[in-house]
Parts: sequence; structure tokens; C-alpha cells
Amino acid sequence: MYDSTTTVTVGLDVHACSIRLAAVRADELLEERTLAYDEEAVERVLRRWPGVRCCYEAGPSGFGLYRHLIGCGIDCFVVAPGLVPQRPGDRVKTDPRDARKLARLLAGGLLEPIHVPSRELEAARDLVRAREDARLDRMRDRHRLSKFCLRHGRVLPTSSWTVIRRKWLGEQRFEFAAQQITFDSYVHTVGLVDARIELLERAIRETAEQEPWCGLVARLRCLRGIETLTALALVTEIGDFDRFKTAEELMAFVGLVPSEHSSGEKRRQGSITKVGNSHVRRLLVESAWHYGREPRIGATLENRQAGQPAHVLQISNRAQQRLHRVYRSMKARGKHHNVVVVAVARQLTGFLWAAATAD
Repeated sequence: MYDSTTTVTVGLDVHACSIRLAAVRADELLEERTLAYDEEAVERVLRRWPGVRCCYEAGPSGFGLYRHLIGCGIDCFVVAPGLVPQRPGDRVKTDPRDARKLARLLAGGLLEPIHVPSRELEAARDLVRAREDARLDRMRDRHRLSKFCLRHGRVLPTSSWTVIRRKWLGEQRFEFAAQQITFDSYVHTVGLVDARIELLERAIRETAEQEPWCGLVARLRCLRGIETLTALALVTEIGDFDRFKTAEELMAFVGLVPSEHSSGEKRRQGSITKVGNSHVRRLLVESAWHYGREPRIGATLENRQAGQPAHVLQISNRAQQRLHRVYRSMKARGKHHNVVVVAVARQLTGFLWAAATAD
């Protein structure tokens, strides 16, 4: 059993090439040192204290150290940097101070560990995030191309990247060779990123049809506005839906609940907290736009729902009815469309949790 007066807690400030270690028992600093980034070396030091507990902040170094220590039977936690308590006015930040702070906060039970994905889940999540990175690259590349054309008095036809626009781009010629080379480079870059996204989306669809993702992805696709790409992204970013006891916990996890500043008899709620995963929050808001239309089951949605459990289909139908009613009611009261869609996205999160966890 954990006892804060006798158990040694260790804070690890992890960097790419080094790890700062601080060991604390009660209020006593037992040891602190800087190690090279060597998982086995960290293990050897930690084994000096039976029943040791350690933690480090999530960062670019990933979860390799966590998995190694857990595999060796050492109690290890990974914590979110944004949830580590910070004293007001503390303006000094060094590796030794960070390591000691983590050790003491862990000893006091003031740190909340994050959910560490399995290797398989992390691999699928990397694929989804690669597609998200490519999407952002495409947006920037298209902006560069359109602004180059605008600087030279040429406005792109149509409001989206259709065949007409691409044909128009292929017909453009510039007076100077330097301008033509620049234009051709921008067009070529857009073509490359389009091909990259197409390749990644094909890989995502193939991954979504494999175990262990296919069953949960198929359930989420039963809801309106949730296609394969979105469904697999939600599965890989959220992980195990069962770790959330209620739908409200999942709503809070993705940052779609209102912020609050209440004191005494006064209660004030503000905009959403925007904590957690911004990628998941964006996907949910985008999916929520679909519920502004009248509830119906079209051919595409009917194909996605084919062969799925009846209780999941009931959840999907209730979602359409309820979310459209919320959308229409809030619009009738004059609410801004962004506020309306975020409110719908919050309730859509609850239906997603219900579809994922229903037996």
C-alpha cells in the first residue's frame, strides 16, 4: 500500500539526451542527479528504492521510458504538463527545480496521470496525425498559390478547388521566366500534397477495416456526420471510451463544456474550456454542422448502418432527432451559429460515447 511518509517518489525531467532525476521521501530530498537518456540506467537507479513511484511530463520523447519502466515492474506515471500545479509568481524554471517539484507533487497525490496508448493504438494515431499535418500543409500551399496569383491580378475562379480551377491554373502563363518558375513550383507543391493526402487516406481506410478498430469504427459511422476518416481519428485520439464513466466526462475531456467562475451564490459560465485534444474537438464541431439539416437516413448513411446492432441504430436516430431540435431551437432564439454548432457538438459527444460503450 502507498504511504507518503515511507514511499520514495521520483520526479523525472526528461529531455532528448538527458534526464534529471530527483528522489524524495516525505520532506527529505534523498538524491538528485542528471543521467544520459538511457532507459536501463534510469531503471538501475530506481531499483535502489523498493516500491518506488516515479513520474514525468508528457513530451516529444514519447512513452518509451514509461513502457520500459512499467514492463520492469516499476510504478511510473506520465502527467500532462498543462495540469501540473504552478505557484503564482514562480518565475524560475530549471531542470532540478522541475524534477523536485514533480517528485513532491506526486508524493502529495496532486498529479493526475494521463492515459498512455498501446503501441498499436499509437501507430494508428500517428497515421491519422500524419494526414492532419498534410491537410494543414495543403491549406498553406493553396494559400501561397492563390496569393501569388492575386498579386499578379489573377483571381482564381470558383470558390473551391474544383476541376474548373485546376484547368484554369494549367492555362496560366506569365511574362517573366522567374514568375513562371515560381508559379509552376507552387502548382507542383499543391499537386504533391494532394497525392500525399490521397495516399494517407487510403491507408487510413485500410487500417479502419482491420482489427481491433473495425468494430468500434463501424459503430461510430452509424451517426450522421461521422465517416471512416473521422471515426478512426476519434478512436485513436480518445482511446478507450470505457475509461469515461459518463458522457459528461468525455465532454470535459475534449474541452466542449462551458468554463465556469462561480463564487457564493453567483454562478458564471463562459465559453468552452478548450482543454484536451484540439483535433478531436475540431472533428466533432465539423460533424455537428450536419445536424442543421432535417433528420433523414439517406443511401450513404443507410449503407454505413447496414449490419450494425439495433441499439446503436436507435442511438443514431435519437441523435438526429435531438440534435436537430437543439440546433433549430437555438437558432430561433437568435444564438450565433458558432455557439449553436458547439452546443450540438457537445451533445454529439454524448451520443458517440453511448454508441461506443453500449452493450
